[in-house]
Amino acid sequence: MSSAGVGFDWAAAGILLAVAVVVIVGTFAVTLVVARAAGKHSVVDVTWGLGFVLVAVAAYVTSGLLGVGNDVVRLVALVLPVVWGLRLAIHIGRRNHGAGEDPRYAAMLGDDHPPGAITAHVLRKVYLPQTVVMIVVVLPVLAAMVRASTVTAVVVIGAVVWLVGFVFESVGDAQLARFKARPENKGKVLDTGLWRYTRHPNYFGDACVWWGIFLVAAGHPAGLVTVVGPVLMSYLLVNVTGKELTEKSMSGRPGYAEYVRRTSGFLPLPPGSAPARAT
Repeated sequence: MSSAGVGFDWAAAGILLAVAVVVIVGTFAVTLVVARAAGKHSVVDVTWGLGFVLVAVAAYVTSGLLGVGNDVVRLVALVLPVVWGLRLAIHIGRRNHGAGEDPRYAAMLGDDHPPGAITAHVLRKVYLPQTVVMIVVVLPVLAAMVRASTVTAVVVIGAVVWLVGFVFESVGDAQLARFKARPENKGKVLDTGLWRYTRHPNYFGDACVWWGIFLVAAGHPAGLVTVVGPVLMSYLLVNVTGKELTEKSMSGRPGYAEYVRRTSGFLPLPPGSAPARAT
């Protein structure tokens, strides 16, 4: 057990934040090189999961060298983002293998730019936002690494919330992948399995994962300030890059309007309920 004592080590938290920024910026810099060589910026989607893995490992090692935090909490704060990040990176890597540029990034570049071209526009629209978001979202991981108290109940609740989210995200992704793999489902809407209870089980699961990690950090009052991490992630998943963007692309698909009317938009709810139509 760490000898740091009961409390929250602010100096160590500052060091971990500096380390996280260096790791994140370095990771996206390497991704830029890979994207240019591969001729597509969609490789950044794999980096999204791997970036959190690298930060969690760096924070765990650094906090250990500094002799701060609680060993049990530090281990939990390492395992949760690493398992989530690796699963996400592998899933997206398999999904995108052999495919061309993602339409989102192709639209940002335009027809006048060669594949994988690095422009100020793409840096501003793709890489800089993801760098900033990752720094904010990972704050609970850093806070958990430097809090010395255990508060077992909070750690357990956080791990349970994370597990619920991980199951929803991984199972939802697997169900969608199987559905898309069948040619007869082309143009159809997946409305079975977890997709029967929420139109976005993967995004709901993603949000739960980060709320669970936040709870692990919240065992000390100082950790509460890192709530900005899951709040930002949830906002983006619901209103920007997740639910909102997906539903715009799906809106013209046959049967999708009816699916929206009977299925919750985010929180899992019984099909056809009044709240489901409103969410």
